[in-house]
Amino acid sequence: MSIWTLPERPARGPKPVYSRAQITEAAIRIADAEGLEAATMRRIAAEIGAGAMSLYRYVPSRDNLVELMADRLMGELDLTGVPSGDWRADLTRYAGELRAMWRRHPWIAAVQRSLPGFGPNQLLLIERLMGVLDPYVSIDENLSLVALLNGYVEGAVREEIGSAEELRRSGLSEAEWMTRSRAHIDRVVKSGDYPIFTKIVMEARQPHLSRDEQFRHGLRRVLDCVAAALPAAG
Repeated sequence: MSIWTLPERPARGPKPVYSRAQITEAAIRIADAEGLEAATMRRIAAEIGAGAMSLYRYVPSRDNLVELMADRLMGELDLTGVPSGDWRADLTRYAGELRAMWRRHPWIAAVQRSLPGFGPNQLLLIERLMGVLDPYVSIDENLSLVALLNGYVEGAVREEIGSAEELRRSGLSEAEWMTRSRAHIDRVVKSGDYPIFTKIVMEARQPHLSRDEQFRHGLRRVLDCVAAALPAAG
């Protein structure tokens, strides 16, 4: 059962001492420091000074806790004034906010949710974000274009998070990793068997851009695709 269908305060029993917001904030602090798996009810209870079993009066299940955490993170996206009437600026701002949130809370990549939770922050985000393209396209086209944008941002940030984790485990910097890989890359290029890969190595500019530059470059291409789906007046 979704947490949003359950009352904040139980109808029976003693007066609540804690709130869902307190529990959610404690869970996020733990997840930020140690990963999502560390944010157990027992650990959260210790963080706020409560008994582990008592927390289930406020948050009945682990899935409910993750719903609360995910919705709380959606509230970090500052979309004040969106929609502004400039759809490209609005979507660029949203993409930057979403990427920054994922980078602050990399454990969100481990939260696999096939269906949205429709919490208050998620609902407000839907209104603001989809309101950007609502004047120009049908609701179905709007859903498709927003999914395209979200897919790009999430894919790009997952790659960033994954690369950072691999480097952390290896103990190498990105420059050191590239140096270690150079001999193999040189052998592949000299073999002549992989002309497209060779072209990437010898000619491509994008791999040498910073993460921020790569993200902005890809985002511009995604927004060009959005523009192609809008009426000429858009």
